Amino acid sequence: MTNNKFVLSWIDEMAAMTKPDKIVWIDGTEEQAEALRREACSTGELIKLNEELLPNCYLHRTAVNDVARVEGRTFICTPTKEEAGNINNWVEPGEMYAKLKKLYTGSMKGRTMYVIPYSMGVVGSDFAKIGIELTDSIYVVLNMLIMTRVGQNVMDSLGDSPDFIKGLHSKATLDADNRYITHFPQDNTIMSVNSGYGGNVLLGKKCFALRIASYLGRKEGWMAEHMLILGLEYPNGDIKYITAAFPSACGKTNLAMLIPPEIFKKKGYKVWTVGDDIAWLRVNKEDGRLYAVNPENGFFGVAPGTNEKSNPNALATTRRDTIFTNVCYNARTNTVWWEGLDNNPPKPEDGAVNWKGEPWDYRSYDKADKINTSGAHPNSRFTTMAKNCPCLSAEFNSLKGVPVTAIIFGGRRAKTAPLVYQSFGWQHGTFVGSIMASETTAAAAGAIGVVRRDPMAMRPFVGYNMGDYWQHWLDMGHVIKNKPLIFHVNWFRTDDKGNFIWPGFGDNMRVLLWILARCAGEVDAVKTPIGYVPKPEDINIEGLRGITTETMKNLLSVDVESWKADIANIKEFYNQVGDHVPAEMWQELAALEKRLG
Repeated sequence: MTNNKFVLSWIDEMAAMTKPDKIVWIDGTEEQAEALRREACSTGELIKLNEELLPNCYLHRTAVNDVARVEGRTFICTPTKEEAGNINNWVEPGEMYAKLKKLYTGSMKGRTMYVIPYSMGVVGSDFAKIGIELTDSIYVVLNMLIMTRVGQNVMDSLGDSPDFIKGLHSKATLDADNRYITHFPQDNTIMSVNSGYGGNVLLGKKCFALRIASYLGRKEGWMAEHMLILGLEYPNGDIKYITAAFPSACGKTNLAMLIPPEIFKKKGYKVWTVGDDIAWLRVNKEDGRLYAVNPENGFFGVAPGTNEKSNPNALATTRRDTIFTNVCYNARTNTVWWEGLDNNPPKPEDGAVNWKGEPWDYRSYDKADKINTSGAHPNSRFTTMAKNCPCLSAEFNSLKGVPVTAIIFGGRRAKTAPLVYQSFGWQHGTFVGSIMASETTAAAAGAIGVVRRDPMAMRPFVGYNMGDYWQHWLDMGHVIKNKPLIFHVNWFRTDDKGNFIWPGFGDNMRVLLWILARCAGEVDAVKTPIGYVPKPEDINIEGLRGITTETMKNLLSVDVESWKADIANIKEFYNQVGDHVPAEMWQELAALEKRLG
């Protein structure tokens, strides 16, 4: 597929170390993909599902000890710890290369090494970046064919250039104690070993599109962000684009694929999905605005909780050409199920099989012990093609991206943050992003339900020092002539009984409409110590049962005492980030403290 000497000599070097029985180039053709699917089914790596109900869909199970991203085994390897920062795990590159060499040596014996040339972003776009992943997993190949743009045109675009991201993955022995997901930003290299779970092994995703890309973005003057991109279309056909950053389990995919409430749908409002997870942003020289693209080509979504009410568009997208990972299996119908899909779990007499591959009885489910008693793992996934999404934006394959009107940060706070507020400006907006907080979820291995700071939803994904990342945001503020306005939302405020007050889901569009009205200068707002908050009457609650103007006042109120209590926690976090926290962030924090009295 190529005569590129940089590519070929690197592959030779990696093959000499891993010792595969053969090397196969992935050309992106359907014929080759189908042959690989058949091979994976013959070995039991995949189970082909009901062709009538779920055409071209497959089930895969990972090892039981390998079901989520492992932040504790994820490393940024820069010459100094200072470059990686205090938030990232760090090992000096030479030391890590030596450690990895022992684990990789002979790891592909008896296996095939697959060479996957892929592009993040549309081939030929200014945004596009090329990677090559070497892997011994057909599962990885088939997922990368969905998630990225793979094929001969990628190699043609690269030509003789050395400018590509090297990725080496081996399942090796799946030894959890020797599992490493490592990044060498200065070497444009990613190495993952002893894992088979998507978030650790689909190297184009978080590893390249966020950790390496965030480093490249800072170096080259653009941004790689953990953000969805959506277009909101007005009845007159005008479309405004929003990017939004949310930590796991805060409804990111649901918002990206939002279905307008009936009352707005009838008026002609629509929402279009550009991306559900990652945004690459560049300044357009012609109009001085920030433009965004989704560098991915598919969706790697969390299955549990995805249903006809929460996200009908995502569900429709998964009905064909999808790989389901660690979900529940119904042997009678040869289909899949997960908690929250519907109230009809497969019964033991249906041949119900849980995510571990064991016979499963839905009556044994215990919410307090989901991992051991659920049919589908709480972090079970679907990998599905964006082109099958009913609400996919016509701009999905745009070479120049979409102009961003508003940037939204969101957390999951029971009391502290109001439903929505606007920052005072770009610098204050950067501060608002830097103090985002949320509860941890099953998407990251470890404790669940603990509130932690997750700046810009990038805590696990910044490829360098977090303080320098904030500085890059501040620097970009000087470069973007026509800046988007920055907002914060919180769909998760609770009442005294712990019930969510705001209905969420499609009704979140009501908040988006206020945000865009603010960007257009069409509505006023109330200045508070934390930012500009809507007047309760300015959020359209027409047709919303159980929500009154009084409820809106509550949702939009600023709990000064909660914020005061939060200040100490923010200071503690800033001190953890360390010396690289920009002075402007400390100034914003001091100003907030002063405004709170």
